[in-house]
Amino acid sequence: MRLLIDTDTASDDAVALVLAARHPGARIAAVTTVAGNVPLAQATRNAAVTLSLAGAADVPLHAGCDRPLLRAPRTAQHVHGDDGMSGVALPAPDVAAGDDHAVDVLLRLAAPDVTLVTLGPLTNVAAALLRDRSLLGRFRHVYCMAGAADAVGNITATAEYNVWADPEAAAIVCEAATPGTVTWIGWDASRLDAVMTPERQARLRGLGTPLAAFADGINAAVDRWALAVTGLAGYDLPDPLAMAVALRPDLVRDAEVVPVRVAVGDEARGQLLVDRRRSAADPNLTLVRRVDGDAFFALLLDACGGA
Repeated sequence: MRLLIDTDTASDDAVALVLAARHPGARIAAVTTVAGNVPLAQATRNAAVTLSLAGAADVPLHAGCDRPLLRAPRTAQHVHGDDGMSGVALPAPDVAAGDDHAVDVLLRLAAPDVTLVTLGPLTNVAAALLRDRSLLGRFRHVYCMAGAADAVGNITATAEYNVWADPEAAAIVCEAATPGTVTWIGWDASRLDAVMTPERQARLRGLGTPLAAFADGINAAVDRWALAVTGLAGYDLPDPLAMAVALRPDLVRDAEVVPVRVAVGDEARGQLLVDRRRSAADPNLTLVRRVDGDAFFALLLDACGGA
C-alpha cells in the first residue's frame, strides 16, 4: 500500500506516522504538512523528526498551507504543548523539506494505487480541490481524521478540532466527496475505542524501545489535558486510529454511509451535520463509529516494539 499523508504534526500525528512507517505492508510516498495543532514550520519539523526516528528518512516531505482558507490560525498548543511534542528533547532530524508546495504534491501523486490519509485540518486538500474537483476520486481511497459524528466536541461543545480549525476547507471536502471514496474517522470513535488507559500506557513503556519511549513521552501534555478536560481514563489517539483504519480496514466494527455537511457559522462552527432521515439527500461520506480497540492497540505495540 502506498500512502500519502497530510499532517499538522503534533504528538498523536507523530504516532500515526510511526504506525505507517513501521507497517510491513505500507510504503509512504510522501508526507505533506499543514498548519493546525502547531504552526506550519513546527509541524514540518515534527514530521521530519518523526520520520527520522521511525527509520523513514528517505520519505519526501513538503510543507503546505500556513493558515486556514479564510480564518485566523488557531493552534492546539494548549493540548500538545508549545512544540506539539510535550516539550520532549528530540534529536535534530535527518529529513529536510522539499521545495514543492504540498498542494502541488497532492495533485501530482494522486493515483489509483495511492491512499491519502489526512491527520489535520483539510486546508491543503481543499486548496487542491479548487484546482481539480476530481481529486478525491483519483486516489485509491481517502481516510480523514475529522469530525465527531455524535456532536460531542473536543474544541467546542459540538466540534472536533481538525474540522473546527478550517471549517470551510472541511465543507469543500464534504461537497466534493462521493460514496465509496472518502471515510472520516472522528473523535467519537477515538474517544470510545482508542484510549491509552494507564494500563495501556504502562504496557507501551514496558516495551523498552526508543520508539515506545518516544510515543509515550510526546503525549504527556495530552494526557494532562485529557484528565482535566475530557474525563477520559487516559488520553485518546485519534490520528493513529485513522491511520490504523487506513492500514487495516478490517478494524472497523461499525460505520454508516450518510449525507454530511459542515457548519461554518460561528455558533456551530465545525459541527458535523449528519442527516439520518430517510428523506435525506444522497450520502457522500462513510463515518466510522466503532473500531476494534484491542486490535488497534496491538498494532501500536507492534509498530513501537521492534526499534
